[in-house]
Amino acid sequence: MDTMTPWPYPRWIAHRGAGKLAPENTLAAFRLGASLGWRAFECDVKLSADEVPFLLHDSTLERTTDGQGSAGDLPWGQLAQYDAGSWHSRSFAGEPLPTLAAIAAFVRRNGHALNIEIKPTPELEETTGQVVAEHAARLWAGDRVPPLLSSFRPESLLGARDAAPALPRALLLDTLWTGWFEMARSLGCVAVVTKHVLMDAALLAQVHGAGMRGLVYTVNDTSEADRLLALGIDGLITDAVDRFSPAVG
Repeated sequence: MDTMTPWPYPRWIAHRGAGKLAPENTLAAFRLGASLGWRAFECDVKLSADEVPFLLHDSTLERTTDGQGSAGDLPWGQLAQYDAGSWHSRSFAGEPLPTLAAIAAFVRRNGHALNIEIKPTPELEETTGQVVAEHAARLWAGDRVPPLLSSFRPESLLGARDAAPALPRALLLDTLWTGWFEMARSLGCVAVVTKHVLMDAALLAQVHGAGMRGLVYTVNDTSEADRLLALGIDGLITDAVDRFSPAVG
């Protein structure tokens, strides 16, 4: 068995800031999550056309902003003008898309931990990993707990490794595709983050046996959370920030 290094991250992680209670991937969502006692957050980061890292889950703008088209095709100056809150509710109208720098300022000043999911525009997988990692290394320079960089795309993690090898990396998995384990190890990942239904005792033992941590997404059911906690899971990402206590387990 490889020796696992100490794990500095809280076990409970708020998905996209505050799950469903506020517009995802906005400062408003982070503030709401923090007000409920959450101290670790997950968010999605991609690049504008002029390579500014900012928070957005989808490749396109329509679902969570009043913009249209591919977000990666637009410069940050234009993206910054969009309303990323009205789609959720009137109380969040006018909430802007935040840059990674803005989120870094919030979480660092409040002592929170962050899991950055690298969400590349198609065909920019490696470049997105490189640029996001470069910014993260600079923004968190000197901090005891750096952000955890994760991605479904190995190319993005390769770019992140090459740009900032000291930052921890995690491979995201929605299926256990052939070669995932070898890929995670070759990329120097400190963790794998699987869809919660994939995780069982054997898989967690395999991950731990390689010196990596096992995390899961997106756990919103109490009985499923209890099952995973009993396994000894290292991290649970959830939308249910108003129902789970981040201090439990």
